Amino acid sequence: MLGLQDRMNAKVHSDWRNQGFAWCRAAWIECAELMDHYGYKWWKKQDADIEQVQLEIVDIWHFGLSAMFRPGADIDTLAGEIVSELSNYEPSNKGVLEATESLAAYCLRSKSFSVTLFWDLMAAAELSFDQLYKQYVGKNVLNFFRQDHGYKDGSYIKVWQGEEDNVHLVEILASADIASPQFADDVYQRLTARYPAA
Repeated sequence: MLGLQDRMNAKVHSDWRNQGFAWCRAAWIECAELMDHYGYKWWKKQDADIEQVQLEIVDIWHFGLSAMFRPGADIDTLAGEIVSELSNYEPSNKGVLEATESLAAYCLRSKSFSVTLFWDLMAAAELSFDQLYKQYVGKNVLNFFRQDHGYKDGSYIKVWQGEEDNVHLVEILASADIASPQFADDVYQRLTARYPAA
């Protein structure tokens, strides 16, 4: 996933590692979007949309991965640090809202990202590591698809057949074979087949 994130960020900006982008700001803003999908308004009826909550977690992971890159640290080093940080950690059993707030507060306070607090959030939203991987790769492919179809210049069409592209992605991933060696390519081709401008 670190390699995929590096390639995606390089597609958006070739020198992304040296730009000082506020990855943690993006992560905590995604936390706020997650809370909207989960529901926090005690003054009105709300139903949690767990699929969208999980997609927001995947979006947070994109920015969290990006925040972990630093000068002199290659992908293998970063992957080893992630594994080490998680090796002896047990999730705190917080609820979704509390876990989201903890991660957002950490990002705001430290201007960095916590893999363990992210794991707390995954556990609270019942998102496994296998599901994270499947959804991450799917969203990464969608992000490439968006860039290839005019996202940066504003010509990309985000709503197709009355549904946002994220909804189409969820449908595609539901029947996609994660074990396929062409998993990412298959998702890209299925997005292409649905996209109105293709």
